[in-house]
Amino acid sequence: MTPTPPSFRALWPAWLVLCLVAIAGAVWWWAIGRPVALPDAPSARIACVSYAPFREPGETPFDLKAVISPERIDADLKALSQRFDCIRTYSQSHGLDKVPEIAGRYHMKVLMGIWLGRDLKDNAREVSMGIASAKAHPQVLRGIVVGNEVLLRGELSPKALAAYAQQVREQVPSSVPLTYADVWEFWLRYPQMAKAVDFLTIHILPYWEDNPVPPEHAIRHVAEVYQKVKASFPGRQVMIGETGWPSAGRPRRDARASLVNEARYLREFLVYANSVDMPYNVIETFDQPWKRAQEGTVGGYWGIYDVNAKPKFPMKGPVVEESHWRWGLLAGVAGSLLFALVGAWRRSWRGGAGWLAWLLMGFGAGTALAWQYRQMIYACSNLLEWAISIAACVLALVTGWMLARRIVARMTGTASPYGLRLRWWRAGWMFALCLLGLLLVFDGRYRDFPLGLFALPCIGYALLGWLDRAHRPGMPMVEERFMAFWLPALAAVVVAQELGLNPSTWLWLLLNAAMAAPVLIGWYQASRLQPDQAQAAYE
Repeated sequence: MTPTPPSFRALWPAWLVLCLVAIAGAVWWWAIGRPVALPDAPSARIACVSYAPFREPGETPFDLKAVISPERIDADLKALSQRFDCIRTYSQSHGLDKVPEIAGRYHMKVLMGIWLGRDLKDNAREVSMGIASAKAHPQVLRGIVVGNEVLLRGELSPKALAAYAQQVREQVPSSVPLTYADVWEFWLRYPQMAKAVDFLTIHILPYWEDNPVPPEHAIRHVAEVYQKVKASFPGRQVMIGETGWPSAGRPRRDARASLVNEARYLREFLVYANSVDMPYNVIETFDQPWKRAQEGTVGGYWGIYDVNAKPKFPMKGPVVEESHWRWGLLAGVAGSLLFALVGAWRRSWRGGAGWLAWLLMGFGAGTALAWQYRQMIYACSNLLEWAISIAACVLALVTGWMLARRIVARMTGTASPYGLRLRWWRAGWMFALCLLGLLLVFDGRYRDFPLGLFALPCIGYALLGWLDRAHRPGMPMVEERFMAFWLPALAAVVVAQELGLNPSTWLWLLLNAAMAAPVLIGWYQASRLQPDQAQAAYE
């Protein structure tokens, strides 16, 4: 006798969830492909920009043997001279001591950096090379930056830093002004440093502030900080030595890293800088992949140009966050077809409802994994990270297939496979969520939220838990019960840390709660049964 499938009236919440998930995936991809109107920049030309040439795979300034060839620097500066009047460097090592000579060929000025840190030998070499460059090319230099954020890093005392500045001052031409660069708060904390320099160089990065500033209010924040520092040092010239916005990475509260926000910030900042005739330098020319190891995904995407030296956005007209947004929708279609093929294999259900459920789940899974893949493009910096990320996506896809088969079986009233197997897989996903939750709570400053990856198991297990509610529950494993308590608790802490302003943290809480809810509900239901009745739910 063929079993009678549940009525639509009994299943409408499940159908609603499947439709909403599919629609959400389609709308998200469509939305990031819409042109966003932004104010135009006053000009495509920019006064000064930070220059670091480390954009090839594996290149990093921490590799003491790495040397950038003069030919490559020449090619960079020749191209940059078309848009920038000046470049700022940070070090004399890795071939960057050749920058003043090459910049002079293209009538560019240089804000030349001397890198200082804990190592006194390295400092001596940097100072010596910087002095030599200043003597050889004084007409090219707009100034010398003796140390960058060394007080912020706690690697030198103000007294030692001032001594280095004095050493340089005594040996370079008097026509070349000296400065030190640090975040604006540290100039207020160590005002005595103003006596050691000719002008102050402050860094204002609204995204990285202790209280992050959203892009809509970022320029007002910059103006307020600039005036505050000017008022604290009357009569002194103050230059903004670093300011900018990242195009990719995790949000910080309501300060969201995106291409549109980077374009908005830079354009609005140039309008502001032009209105007050203020010396400034923006960060930075090229995206820097090596910074992802220190600052997470967001560290590598502050460039006006990408790693291939292509402009990331125009300075006039609308800006599109993701020009390849249609690929996300195609991934949804491919997911629907793939899930339908999997569903057709050894199927025991009949009717159009089953096919529709498979197609909706496949579309949602495809758009979610495409979302995760887009994040991987920005986040993965080596083969190991790619291998781990792809393996995790494959596991999510396999889990999704098994969950879909059992969900369709419940919705069509047929035999439900993979019971015990799905229970162990659930425990594995809960462990992964707990581990990542701990990392986000205690070391989350630079960590991304893998929402696309965990959407499949979390939503799938939540939906299956609702469909299984009428069946005799089994007592979840003690490990599952323990993790089900901590999952939403850890996620709630992350929401609180971001003051509830970060939408990604709320989505993270929702996914964790979705995974934990069936376990907690099953625990409650099983605890009300007699011991001999508390059998496994997934038999």
